[in-house]
Amino acid sequence: MGTAIITLKIMPEGVETELDPIKEQATKLIAEFGGEVGKDEIEPIAFGLKALKLFFVMDEKLGSTEDLEEKIKALDGVASVEVVDVRRALG
Repeated sequence: MGTAIITLKIMPEGVETELDPIKEQATKLIAEFGGEVGKDEIEPIAFGLKALKLFFVMDEKLGSTEDLEEKIKALDGVASVEVVDVRRALG
């Protein structure tokens, strides 16, 4: 088994939702899961709505991220969570 790089796209409930608290809480949940956030990005969607993208590294032995996604989805202000990219890390 190797290392995977996962990209999570977190959609807030609305334009007025602060993304920083969501980022902090989601980063803690990812660390508890066994991953390490390496990068975050704000992606403009439409009409002032912005998505939070978190890029993290995890051991493939951890398996599926479904439980992690459900925990992040349960955070205040989060409308949805989606894995938008999975890559195997080389090197």
